[in-house]
This record gives sequence, C-alpha cells and structure tokens, in this order.
Amino acid sequence: MKLTKFTHACVRLESDDGRALVIDPGEWSEEAALDGVRDVLVTHEHFDHLDVEFLTRVAADNPRLHVWAPAPVAQNQLAGLGAAVTPVAPGDTVTAAGFAVQVVGGAHAEIYEGLPGCANVGYVVDGAVYHPGDALHVPDAPIDTLLVPASAPWLKLAEALDFVRAVKPRRAYPIHDAMLSVIGQQSVERWMTAKGDTGYAWLGPGDAVTI
Repeated sequence: MKLTKFTHACVRLESDDGRALVIDPGEWSEEAALDGVRDVLVTHEHFDHLDVEFLTRVAADNPRLHVWAPAPVAQNQLAGLGAAVTPVAPGDTVTAAGFAVQVVGGAHAEIYEGLPGCANVGYVVDGAVYHPGDALHVPDAPIDTLLVPASAPWLKLAEALDFVRAVKPRRAYPIHDAMLSVIGQQSVERWMTAKGDTGYAWLGPGDAVTI
C-alpha cells in the first residue's frame, strides 16, 4: 500500500492495483489529493478535515464519488450529496475502494469547557493503517501504521506521546501538523524518536511511503 501525505490531516492510500482512498480532504489540503479517486472517508465536520464546497464540485463531475462520514456530517454538511454519502458509526465495517475499513472512536477530543462536542470517528484501513481524526481513541486491534496528530488546540505533545505508546504501532507518521513551524516539526520528531519504540518519520505535503 502506498501512503501519500497531503497538507494537514489529509492522506491518500493506494493499492498496487490502482485502488485509491482519501481520508479527510480539508480546506487546507491540495485538491490533487482526489485526482482519480472515487472513495472518501471523513472523520468529522471541521473545515480542516472537510472541504464541503470542493467535495460538492467533485461529486458533480464524478457521479461515482462516494463519501463515508459520521451521521451528523452526512445529514448536515454533506446532505446535498444525497445518496453519494453513507453515514457511519463506531463498530461499523465498510468497504471503500476495495479496502476493509473499521470505524472506531465516536467523539472529538475536548478542546475547552466541553467544546466542541461533535462526532468524530477514526478509520482503521485493512487492519493496518489508523487515522483517528481529532481524537486519541485507542483501537482494540493491533495497528501497524498510526497517523498521529502532532499539533492542535486540543492536544499537547505529552498526550501525543502517550497515544503512540498506547497504540503501539510499528511506525507512525504525523498528521494535523499544518500549524507547526519547521522548528516545531523537528521538536515533535525528536521527542517521538527519543521516547518510544515506534519508528517515526515526518512526511511533508506530497511525500509518499510504501507500507
């Protein structure tokens, strides 16, 4: 499987036979992430994970586009896509772009005083790659590759370190990193490398790895 990182929380997964799946194409991510893609997973409603206008344009040009998202997102932000959207909830298992996808989690991490209080699901793809969205939910099953949030109003570095230790993946790549400077990126990488047994590497927008 090829994993390509786009700006902030958007990633694209591609199989050897050309199947492609995109997770969280937000307003900061590159539109090229969806080139040739028919299947999209959305973790929650926030603009940095969901570009409603862009997905609406893509759906108009590609009637085969399909999006999976938490029920509130499917019923509100993406209601205009009609049958092109399937609501999902924790415990569901769906097939997207031929990948088996387990839906986990359920709630966005608290930012401050109970906010934002919105639905957030994570996706485990083919039992190997885990995108948690804006949460630190630890799945029951073993995870090979973790996409770990690196910077957010709801997150501190110690929590990200504990999250990696709890999940125990073989390797981790940062997401949710658009607000970090180069110095911040290097600091996160230094701590992740020093304090865990997980292989960790920074991926810039457009960088790809085979997993």
